[in-house]
Formats: sequence, C-alpha cells, structure tokens
Amino acid sequence: MILTILLQAPGGGMNSFVMLALILVVMYFFFFRPQMKKQKEERKFQDQISKGMRVVTNSGIHGKILDLQEKTLTLESENSRLKVDKTAISRELSAQYLPKEESKKSSKKEKSDKEEK
Repeated sequence: MILTILLQAPGGGMNSFVMLALILVVMYFFFFRPQMKKQKEERKFQDQISKGMRVVTNSGIHGKILDLQEKTLTLESENSRLKVDKTAISRELSAQYLPKEESKKSSKKEKSDKEEK
C-alpha cells in the first residue's frame, strides 16, 4: 500500500524515499553512533571510579575521592568535603591522562625535589 502511494506521487516518489533513507543512514553514522559510543565510554569510566583517585567534576572542581557509594561519592577539595553524584565526574587526574608537557614538568619537579633531599 505504501509502495503504491509512493509510486503514484508526482516527480518520482521512489527517488524521494531513497533520499530520505540515505539521509537517515548518514545521520545515524555521523550523529547517533558517535554519541552512543561516547556515553558507553563515560559509563565504563564511572564504573571504574575508585577510592583515592584524583578527579575533576563537570563543573571544574578538583578533588580526591574519600568515600564511594553506589550512586554518590564524597570528594575532598582543599579544606572541604562535597557529596556529588558519580555522573558529575568528568575525568581522572593522573600522570597517564595528563598531556605530555605537564607530565614532563611534574617529572622534572620530582627529580629536583629528590636532589634537594
């Protein structure tokens, strides 16, 4: 029934149907698939969060995880403790995630600290 309606449409209804299907396929590969992949990676990271990690929240608060519950965690920042949702954590701050320039600076600082002792 739908096929007969498309074939009766003026201007070649089948061509417009093919174009619509092509647009949907392109949208899937350029918009939906990367977004789903990013969400999957975020969920995996949130499951790997552990006590003692140094992290940054989505709002830019830097801190260390003191306590971990099922959906929330306690974050120590300077002289304060904050209870935040696990989904608010955006990334981990450790040597393996820092850019190369920052890790070089921190390794030079550590070497100079050892030499002073």
